[in-house]
Amino acid sequence: MEFSNEETVALHHGYRSDPSTGAVCVPIYQNTAYELQGELSHVADVYNVRADGFTYTRIINPTTRVLERRFAKMDHGVDSLAVATGQAATFVALANLLSGKAGNNIIASPYMYGNSWNLLNNTFARLGVEARMAASADPGCFEELIDDNTIALFGESISNPILVPLPIREISEIGRKYGIPLVVDNTVAPLIGHAGQLGAAVSIYSATKYICGHGTTMGGLIVDHGKFDFTDNDRFPLFNNPDDAHGDIIWAQACNEVNDLGKSEMLLKARMTWLRDTGGAISPYNSFQLIQGVETLPLRMKKHCENAGQVADMLSQHPKVKSLVYPGHFIGRKKEIADEFFDASYGYGPMIMFDVEGGIEAGKRVIENVKLLYHVSNVGDARSLITHPVSTTHTTVPREKRMATGINDGSIRLCVGIENPDDIIADLEQAFRHI
Repeated sequence: MEFSNEETVALHHGYRSDPSTGAVCVPIYQNTAYELQGELSHVADVYNVRADGFTYTRIINPTTRVLERRFAKMDHGVDSLAVATGQAATFVALANLLSGKAGNNIIASPYMYGNSWNLLNNTFARLGVEARMAASADPGCFEELIDDNTIALFGESISNPILVPLPIREISEIGRKYGIPLVVDNTVAPLIGHAGQLGAAVSIYSATKYICGHGTTMGGLIVDHGKFDFTDNDRFPLFNNPDDAHGDIIWAQACNEVNDLGKSEMLLKARMTWLRDTGGAISPYNSFQLIQGVETLPLRMKKHCENAGQVADMLSQHPKVKSLVYPGHFIGRKKEIADEFFDASYGYGPMIMFDVEGGIEAGKRVIENVKLLYHVSNVGDARSLITHPVSTTHTTVPREKRMATGINDGSIRLCVGIENPDDIIADLEQAFRHI
């Protein structure tokens, strides 16, 4: 039986019970290899992705496969690929699009997670891939940088930490005009915003964050939304011509031959080349933990968003708060983008950025005097997390550069958890009395 409602999909899609024991929870298949059963010709077909089967956990694992199928269904994708971390997801998703010839470039929003910026501007640069940073999130700033060697457009749905919304529909339309996929990092908005429904080709997630939800487990997910056709596209010859990285397979044709893994040529290629060769596999135990997170994700995201709305309303009226950035308080074009992206049944996300009067010292005093909130630079925990970027994540960034991106001396990032909102508000109010 197929289900479409997210709460039901989160608990049931892709697995009912273990056929041998009747166990309701997905088992942890904590093994590396699988007995190769049947005739050797069939075994060869499994290895050559002409037939379904399990070969080696670095490539495919039964526990992980439930996670992949289930989350793909929740995110309106045709399939997903689980990897070791969110950073691995970003790397594999983008590297998988390389043409195999020199001169490729990726056009990216300037508002992004610091390690993603480093990946593009340093690591990829050392591999001969150019990162072209758009002047802003305006779609025209992406289009003016496109050339014949552009392989991807990239951005965060809602940027971390300054919460700039990405106009996904317009940028994806530009991408389709030129035959270029839009890859969106949707880490901070699983379920509450679906980039694929706005036209994004691929969504990536640090599953370590809200998908896990408890600060215990690392993982990453790449979702193919089936919105982009890699066939007959000169930008992606490795999808349409024999690929000597896997026995001269033609990935677009292989997808017509494979059942379970045949829904996405993009992810099939990523799994059988980049994941196989770089080894960034997720462990079966971590996949099991993330399945537990997925099962409660709809409930938790509703509570995160509900609490964040109440906290943002308080902060917007507090005399010691100089400014507030929260999607639910956007106006003008930003509000239009946010309203199009966020699912109204959830809200406007769990993250808030605000500035306190008094600059760096005032920001530090707020952090030093919270009692309930955790001073943690992570995001996506069930607990409320608070950080002063100037003293932590951006302490080495020159002042003029961080100010240009909206990170001021007194800026504080708040990831609102699922505690009682009155307790979160009370803790902030008592901390404000110290400035």
